[in-house]
Amino acid sequence: METVASSSRTDLQPVTRSAGGVDARGVGLGAAAYAMWGLFPAFWALMAPAGPWEILAHRIAWTMILMAGVLALLRGWPQVRRLSARGWLVVTASALAIAVNWGVFIYGVQINHVVEVALGYYMNPLVSVLLGLLVLRERLRAGQWVALGLAFVAVVVLTVQNGRVPWLGLALATSFGVYGLLKKTVPLPSTASLTAEGLVLGPVAFGYLAWLGTAGHSTFGEGAWHTALLIAGGPVTAVPLLLFGAAARRIPLATLGTLMYLTPTMQFLWGWLVNHEPVPALKWAGFALVWTALVIFTIDLWLGRARATPPPQV
Repeated sequence: METVASSSRTDLQPVTRSAGGVDARGVGLGAAAYAMWGLFPAFWALMAPAGPWEILAHRIAWTMILMAGVLALLRGWPQVRRLSARGWLVVTASALAIAVNWGVFIYGVQINHVVEVALGYYMNPLVSVLLGLLVLRERLRAGQWVALGLAFVAVVVLTVQNGRVPWLGLALATSFGVYGLLKKTVPLPSTASLTAEGLVLGPVAFGYLAWLGTAGHSTFGEGAWHTALLIAGGPVTAVPLLLFGAAARRIPLATLGTLMYLTPTMQFLWGWLVNHEPVPALKWAGFALVWTALVIFTIDLWLGRARATPPPQV
């Protein structure tokens, strides 16, 4: 997703919440982040006539520049300089995973497959659970098994409906699931980690943009509005990530995980109601299976959190 998985380390200390209450500001920050991600199909569609590769390169380049400045303000560059060789390997892998995610998303928007893009982000938490099972050898609860089974049936139904595997959605869900898995092992706070990923991808992005310019294929500079939009890809990428990071420090991950469904819901509605993408009956059936799986997954998540929370002392 255009979202970022929370790391076990954060830039600031967690905010203390009142007993029995949910931090309203944290919920607001999380909702704002997910709402911005939900509007991404509208934003990236404005980039025409730039192609998906050029848009991706600008997004990476301007995000790197912005995050480098933010990290300087936070005095976080020593954290990046202390990163080990193994740490840089993990950062490189996570950078490649998020680059694939961003590129597939932009491509899906440009070919008017926003409904399938939304499917990918609906399936992302289920793919994360599957990766936890396969890679981390985590034990799944009964509700999680049921949710994964329904998701598999949904993919079969959507494959029959489309006449092909919904590869856009699966690529988005898998790339972001892998990204989240790798982020758990990056020994950096979220801001420093995103900046380090930019340092890995940035030179490639700038090199590609330089080649486009010398070959006469670049659209950068073709009108003030278009140029401003390409530059805006940096802050538009970074701002919801920073909002998400602030929200993750204030509210439980179960709450944050529930809020995340706002993003694919907005994207689905955009694709269906604004782009007028066809949603035949069998596709509705496939999405219904995914939504049912997410309901089961979310209930199981909250019940698991409740069982793990010790009773209040009397």
